[in-house]
Amino acid sequence: METKWLEDFVSLAETRSFSRSAQLRHVTQPAFSRRIQALEAWAGTDLVDRSSYPTRLTPAGQTLYNQSLEMLQGLQSTRAMLRGHTSAGQDFIEFAVPHTLAFTFFPAWVSSLRDKFGPIKSRLIALNVHDAVLRLTEGNCDLLISYHHDSQPFQLSADRYEMVLLGREVLAPFCRATADGQPEFRLPGRAGQPLPYLGYAPGAYLGRMVELMLKQAGVPIHLDRVYETDMAEGLKAMALEGHGLAFLPLSAVKKELRSRRLVSAGSGLEITMEVRVYRERPSARHSAKSHAQDLWVYLQSQANSKDKAAGLGLLLAPRPPADKTPTTNL
Repeated sequence: METKWLEDFVSLAETRSFSRSAQLRHVTQPAFSRRIQALEAWAGTDLVDRSSYPTRLTPAGQTLYNQSLEMLQGLQSTRAMLRGHTSAGQDFIEFAVPHTLAFTFFPAWVSSLRDKFGPIKSRLIALNVHDAVLRLTEGNCDLLISYHHDSQPFQLSADRYEMVLLGREVLAPFCRATADGQPEFRLPGRAGQPLPYLGYAPGAYLGRMVELMLKQAGVPIHLDRVYETDMAEGLKAMALEGHGLAFLPLSAVKKELRSRRLVSAGSGLEITMEVRVYRERPSARHSAKSHAQDLWVYLQSQANSKDKAAGLGLLLAPRPPADKTPTTNL
């Protein structure tokens, strides 16, 4: 039996909705239902009355709910006591970061902090996007750094979590260059001769971004998926060997673009994502480490300075002549 099952069950008991709880627990509804069923198999009895709406607990389920609250609270208290024995660990800021950002964004970002904020002791936990978000919601990291796009928002309550914008990332298609510097594979391809495509595994966040781009493309894109993996670094390695084209974050291929080992596989097909850092708001139940709190205050001040600079730029921008109607190119 896993503690996640108990946390799922408590959520279901409080929301009385499988769909709402699945959303709050950052899993699909089928996966959430399977976890509740696994808990019932472990308990050896039905915990949920599925004949009623909203969902109700059975008498056995009500008993387990009351016990679960005590058990989970006890585990949280025990973990807090154990962490209190490790004073050295309080110096480290724990980051949950998706694999791609762990390779591309994080090292340079930490280097940039040294000059203005000062050196930090960090512990990096590299995961897929889904598990990185779970790490934050389950209280197992100080900060989450992740991509964001309006088409794929995280269900993180603004009442409980806060966010700072760190930067932006462009996702675009790249491939190996030929001897004369031209792309080995050029989009959009042809119906009778699709281009070899190196794709992200199903469910990967960047894979969903690529799917959005392809759907919004103004012309048909002809691709033949020949390889897939969860990680952008794996796709880049295959692209460098000439196995096909891949949609990669620009920060992951800067060196290869400068050396002309990789080139753009086609213009006009790209998407811009935000890079954000999240944390749980400090409260009586959850207090931030002093080092993590200092870093957060600094990041907020930097973001506010950028916002003010952007606003000043808008105020200083020249206005169109009064006798002319400004036009917008769509």
